[in-house]
Amino acid sequence: MTPPRGRGKRQITDEATLVEAIDKVLKDYRVSGLLSMAWEKQIERTTQYVGRGRGSASRRKQVIEQVRSHITRIARAGDNIAALTQRFGWKAFVTNAGHTRLSVQDAVVCYRNASRVERIFTRLKSRVPIAPLFVKRNDHIEGLTSLLTLGVRVLTVMEFVLRRSLENDHAKLPGLHPENKKKMADKPTAERILQAFRKISLTIITNVAGEEILRRLTPLSG
Repeated sequence: MTPPRGRGKRQITDEATLVEAIDKVLKDYRVSGLLSMAWEKQIERTTQYVGRGRGSASRRKQVIEQVRSHITRIARAGDNIAALTQRFGWKAFVTNAGHTRLSVQDAVVCYRNASRVERIFTRLKSRVPIAPLFVKRNDHIEGLTSLLTLGVRVLTVMEFVLRRSLENDHAKLPGLHPENKKKMADKPTAERILQAFRKISLTIITNVAGEEILRRLTPLSG
């Protein structure tokens, strides 16, 4: 905000503009109350002749002042930063670890393998479109929302069970990446699994009496 004088470096000339610029930066980076600043007004005076032409002893002179506001000190508000830090970085997870205390390594593994709640809502908005709710009655809104959230829960359970089975069997699945059919996946998403089985069809042939005489299912894997 207050660069040294130089060509192409815009200077702030009045204190009110500097205060406004500082407040904007603090709000944009969400550090209001965490930093304090001090500044000073610097005045540079130059003397030059009035008008054009060469100077002389009898020619009138004028003094031109160039004013700039310059930040001289930035200090951290230690107490405010410490109080705010206490509120950062905490998440609560439910595990089946029992009453024994986890080691640091086990806690990190548990944290990394935990389900992220944000991903469920992302899936709800992008994969199971909840945006176009063209209904007016409250019971319709509640019913459709419940149906969509049920679909998301089914996808989540399907994905969890599949990944757990692959981890227990130390196995990977091929053909889930359209861009590379040979790429192996050990943590596939439920959407990719359903996409892989999209061409499955079940054909049932019955006789005149309605009795089922033939049932044909396409292969589950290509």
